[in-house]
Amino acid sequence: MKVALVHDFLLKLGGAERVLEVFASMYPDAPIFTLLYDEEKCESVFPKERVQTSFLQKLPGFVRSRQRYLFPLMPRAIESFDFSEYDLILSSSNAYAHGILTPSHSLHISYCHSPMRYAWDYTHEYMDEQNVGAVKSYVASKLIHGVRYWDQIAADRADVYIANSDHVRKRIKKYYRQDADVIYPPVRTSKFRASDSNEDYFLIVSALTPFKKIDRAVQLFNKIQKRLVVIGGGNQEEYLKAMAGPTVDILGRKDDATVREYLSNCRAYVMPAEEDFGIAPVEAMACGKPVLAYGAGGVLETVIPGKTGELFYDPSLASMEDALGRLIVNEPDYNPNVIRRHALQFSEKKFQEHMQSFIQEKVSQSGLFLV
Repeated sequence: MKVALVHDFLLKLGGAERVLEVFASMYPDAPIFTLLYDEEKCESVFPKERVQTSFLQKLPGFVRSRQRYLFPLMPRAIESFDFSEYDLILSSSNAYAHGILTPSHSLHISYCHSPMRYAWDYTHEYMDEQNVGAVKSYVASKLIHGVRYWDQIAADRADVYIANSDHVRKRIKKYYRQDADVIYPPVRTSKFRASDSNEDYFLIVSALTPFKKIDRAVQLFNKIQKRLVVIGGGNQEEYLKAMAGPTVDILGRKDDATVREYLSNCRAYVMPAEEDFGIAPVEAMACGKPVLAYGAGGVLETVIPGKTGELFYDPSLASMEDALGRLIVNEPDYNPNVIRRHALQFSEKKFQEHMQSFIQEKVSQSGLFLV
């Protein structure tokens, strides 16, 4: 049985790429099809000899680096891949990969991190973030409408959907009108250990973009004069540095070893925005640390209030402050070993076991043969 893997973009190594990495280890001979590939950032995990790119890769580098201007071309690019010789195709999709064209004899299983947000529930927020003039905004809205129309049609192409959380499963049902099974994404829990060390700071590890709502946390910790450390980079880094008071440190990007060190020594992890799943909070729990999070999206499935952290359900500063107060009051009762054990159910090992069992079942039902 010939297997192919598909991923939207290989431009960085993030949570979605961890899913692809596990797929690649499960099927070491399978080629990886992707729209765009950054060899410098991804070659260490995804060797270029294994990667097949679309015609977009032939565009000049300064054009490829501006993906937001290329999105009208993405549907055509993803449809340009030829899978006629493959029996099983696994796609890892949060935008376009589910929309590949596959032959009638094949089985296409799509692991959906999220239906593309800027085409559906976050269209207006996305447009606001672009901060462009009226003419460009009008043109962009028309282009997004076209992509949304394509996405609705492409939603029928996968034979089977897997969602990375129940939250995403509901969004797949709402926007794609498709059912999905839930298999949580892999978290590298083995790289972390439960720690009793608590230095006097709270921690955020995140992309610094408007969607992540880091400014809310900065405002809160400025107000209450407790120490907050923020690790990550993005287009809001300078804005957040300017906003930060004396108790807030915006450190920028750090390597994995440094992030693990900060996670091991923090009092608690803070996540102020909704996430489809949220890998960083689970990594914090793998260190035995409680999590303070906005009570929406994936954390409703990963954080247990009063046991592994606290949730706030209103995005206001007052609600976040109340939840932080509860976390501080309950701090002596949080058991690092209990918190870590909870995090282990989201391990890479569990993910691979669940995926192998699921694929075997679907392949058997389809009449294909695993070889």
